[in-house]
Amino acid sequence: MGFEAEDVPRQETFCDTTIQEPDSLVIEDLELYAPFADSRYVTGAPNLRFYAGHPLEAPGGERVGALCLMDTKPRRLDEQDRQLLRDLARWVQTELAQQQEIDHAAVIQRALHPRDLPQPSRFTVRAGSRPADGVSGDFHVVILRDGRLRITLADVMGKGTGAGIIASAVRSSMRTVPTRTLLETVTDIDALLQEDIGDLNMFATIFCADIDVTSGHIQYVDGGHSLSFIYRADGSWEHLHSTGLPLAMGLGEPYGVNSAQLNPGDALLCCSDGVLDLLDPDDPFQEVSRILAEHGVDGSVAEALAFAERRKASDDVSVVTVRRQL
Repeated sequence: MGFEAEDVPRQETFCDTTIQEPDSLVIEDLELYAPFADSRYVTGAPNLRFYAGHPLEAPGGERVGALCLMDTKPRRLDEQDRQLLRDLARWVQTELAQQQEIDHAAVIQRALHPRDLPQPSRFTVRAGSRPADGVSGDFHVVILRDGRLRITLADVMGKGTGAGIIASAVRSSMRTVPTRTLLETVTDIDALLQEDIGDLNMFATIFCADIDVTSGHIQYVDGGHSLSFIYRADGSWEHLHSTGLPLAMGLGEPYGVNSAQLNPGDALLCCSDGVLDLLDPDDPFQEVSRILAEHGVDGSVAEALAFAERRKASDDVSVVTVRRQL
């Protein structure tokens, strides 16, 4: 049964006693059990007569609460009922442990996300991510070094903690030797993932580009991502095509470096495939064009993430835009 009650100190609750017990605490008639007979919940509303509880432990073994059953009539629990109560408590503990792992992973992942995006002269950079399950398999990195703006967006297959751990490991690897060329970066990460997850039938896609902030010249390597575009100042689109395969496929195909040009007024837009779930499959550019018309390139990232939140997107969503100012 359920009943409404104001917050009371834990020391006055039945569950406080349960937490101290090594096993389930079952009181078949509270009026006959001296420690609880004078409780306000027994002598007054809701006039409880039966209580059964099992302590709950955090992953570290700390007692954090109790799973309990209550009734206004005396009841008996046989051994099968008591075992069911223990099993239910274990399921609750498992959920608590999983949620704690997700919370910890999310904190670590947020700490790894770029806090301040570089803003080279005459360029505007925006980026953001929305995880589907607290922890994202997407990640983005934006670094300015020696007159080059390096943009990376990657998407590990799947979502949740497992994909988030792999994504964080790849992102950390990228930052370890930031002076590598585009080709070295993608090739090294492919080898790393092949060694770590090649036998798990998992893979990751990646788009990695260097933009010369003086000329707007773009060099890029695309590993199976193929979701990068240049939105031209005249409203036209240029898809940055690539035949590169996803990372960790183990096929040994070499990656190639491609080129494009970002002219004044143009913008580079790159997203993860979670964005595709939000768009009309028959005319995806119509929705994107509407967002760009209403919010501009600079506001499109925030609007895309808000749109994903409103639609309750079931996949991770990440977007990066780089606009070369007129």
